[in-house]
Amino acid sequence: MKSSFRWYGDDDPVKLWQIRQIPGMRSIVSAVYDVKPGEVWPEESIKHIADECRENGLVFDVVESIPVPEEIKLGRPDRDRMIDNYCESIRRCAKYGVKVVTYNFMPVFDWTRTQLDKKAADGSTSLVMYWDQLKGLDPLKDDIHLPGWDTSYTQEEVRDLINAYGKIGEEGLWENLAYFLKRVVPVAEEVGVKMAIHPDDPPYPIFGLPRIITCEKNLDRMLSIVDSPANALCLCTGSLGSSPKNDIPAMVGKYAGMNRIAFMHIRNVKILPDTSFEEAGHLSRNGSLDLNAIVKALVDNGFDGYFRPDHGRMIWGETGRAGYGLYDRALGSAYLNGLIEANGGTIETLE
Repeated sequence: MKSSFRWYGDDDPVKLWQIRQIPGMRSIVSAVYDVKPGEVWPEESIKHIADECRENGLVFDVVESIPVPEEIKLGRPDRDRMIDNYCESIRRCAKYGVKVVTYNFMPVFDWTRTQLDKKAADGSTSLVMYWDQLKGLDPLKDDIHLPGWDTSYTQEEVRDLINAYGKIGEEGLWENLAYFLKRVVPVAEEVGVKMAIHPDDPPYPIFGLPRIITCEKNLDRMLSIVDSPANALCLCTGSLGSSPKNDIPAMVGKYAGMNRIAFMHIRNVKILPDTSFEEAGHLSRNGSLDLNAIVKALVDNGFDGYFRPDHGRMIWGETGRAGYGLYDRALGSAYLNGLIEANGGTIETLE
């Protein structure tokens, strides 16, 4: 397996030289953040990331993410031009060594939380989603600003998008995903890139927006649209695992055995009785997921792709991008290394 770490570029408080010192670290997961969704990534921006990583003894070979614009998800008239641009960005990423492109097909919002700094008994803080904090909120009537929501949208634009997705519903979203995949996956396959779709986070409807990448049945449907190793999963244990209906170790074993996982996001989540959830430390007993069983399923099924510790808590007084500090993610990486080794797996390094 290949250990990786998400890095938000030159402005990230976490520096590449720090990431390099995490035991077993190999790959950087990053993206071009200053290009509007639907437009082509400049080659010089991709090359800059690759060069920076190489100079720090790391390799930039996973993109997270090339955003899919709403025009594609909604099947609007400009989608063909934007899909062409998306394909060109894939080609350019491949030119500089990228092997996996992560993306999602979540309407309007990439993820939803109600709080980014919930304080635990030990003084650490983490991301949470509490249903009680969503009660009574209606984005069609109220001005709502929740963590994870794209602040570039005005409230009126949010309302228009919610209404548009309400009209196409889940089946309309499936049709538009299929249209996208049938155009994009052959290009990815041609240049040696795997497209890795990220599950919806959380994997159930929020404010009536359709969600389709949510469970085993739907993952099977997505993979069958284009039956190719280039049409793969970014299997996020925390996103899928926030629904108690999903058996994460079984799903990991199934899709790893099919060679359809390109990228693993591995983190723990604590599900509360009302299905609210809190992001937890990676240690299995701190949450609702058995991290050892998940890693064992990867090893037993020959997974040799990329993994990263996903969101971390803020600990030891660290400040920065919520969920993406250095310290707890580094601890998570070390913990995952230990589980891999204990289960007979190996971690591929650049040396």
